[in-house]
Amino acid sequence: MIKTTRLLMTTSALALAGMAHAQEGEPIKIGVLHSLSGTMAISETTLKDTVLMMVEQQNAKGGVLGRPLEAVVVDPASDWPLFAEKARELLTVSEVDVMFGCWTSVSRKAVLPVIEELNGLLFYPVQYEGEESSRNVIYTGAAPNQQAIPAVDYMMEELGVESWALLGTDYVYPRTTNNILDAYLKSNGVAAEDIFVNYTPFGHSDWSRIVADVVALGAGGKKVGVVSTINGDANVGFYKELAAAGISSDDIPVMAFSVGEEELSGLDTTNLVGHLAAWNYFQSAESAENDAFIEAWHAFTGDTNRVTNDPMEATMIGFNAWVAAVEAAGTTDVDAVRDAIVGIEVPNLTGGTATVLPNHHLTKPVLIGEIRADGQFDIVSQTDPVPGDAWTDFLPESAVLEADWPGKGCGMWNTETESCVQIQSNY
Repeated sequence: MIKTTRLLMTTSALALAGMAHAQEGEPIKIGVLHSLSGTMAISETTLKDTVLMMVEQQNAKGGVLGRPLEAVVVDPASDWPLFAEKARELLTVSEVDVMFGCWTSVSRKAVLPVIEELNGLLFYPVQYEGEESSRNVIYTGAAPNQQAIPAVDYMMEELGVESWALLGTDYVYPRTTNNILDAYLKSNGVAAEDIFVNYTPFGHSDWSRIVADVVALGAGGKKVGVVSTINGDANVGFYKELAAAGISSDDIPVMAFSVGEEELSGLDTTNLVGHLAAWNYFQSAESAENDAFIEAWHAFTGDTNRVTNDPMEATMIGFNAWVAAVEAAGTTDVDAVRDAIVGIEVPNLTGGTATVLPNHHLTKPVLIGEIRADGQFDIVSQTDPVPGDAWTDFLPESAVLEADWPGKGCGMWNTETESCVQIQSNY
């Protein structure tokens, strides 16, 4: 049994001494459900720190509803079943009012039955495969139409890509995303023989054969592009193998969906320069809001080398939307907050706003970035805010579905039969 790690961030009397209005009443508890150990800790620890920074900042403003916020941190340790156990602990033992957490889709899906049973509220901050809308989740990361589809459009229109290698780590997010992209490419006239799909396990290291297969796609003279849903340290070997084969980003551009500033900060970027990534935020975005966020992050961590990234922005947006919804509802009650949050608008870090939609997704701009030698990105494309689509238009069984929690009370509404398929999520 892994021991629970808890961090209770209450506002002390000393911190309150200089404030005009003291906070009163019981603390509002914020659950933080991110891996602090195991393979995902390198990514998720940063999001834990982001929540703690937001709690500290909100307490400095007087808390919420005049009450202090208290963060309760647990460590699900990159163990997917343990995510469910820790979520249950947060809701039943710690009695948190809201949770911020999960990274991989398998961890989120492990938590879904728990929060739906106990009527908890989870803010999920990472890009994912879509095909889901839970009553008890606010999805603040990108759906496929806010990352994958626009990225492919960019590669078609700006880079002239005609043959496609869809390379992913073997789990639900890459497989579902690539199923959507395969259907999308074919709907745009791409022949089946011009699409190569391959999955590898976490930590895969031998890329020579796969890179050779990718190169072979261009034997007929067509421009080849890679769409990468490769996760974790397997990326290091993949990019090194491309470079060893003498392939530059001009020859075969790689568009990554899971490589950002945090992942690049610990890597030699020599082999990555010029390749691309699609996100909804980059640290290099130019806005007053982003400058202030970066400054606050460096002050909170005490480390000016700590980078910011897309899931951090999604965490910040979710936190601020929750605060706004609680203040609008006048309570932390989950049902009231869920009703109040749809339509809430909060600033993003690229100079616009994010709106919470009836399907529990957000509006988000789509950014394409080119990797620089310093591990940052040159933003080469940015769209207006795109509404997140819970159910893709490019899979027949999903194209007829929509989610509308305030209107129809349903996350799987069939527009043809005018009926709710089911309330409970697909786990």
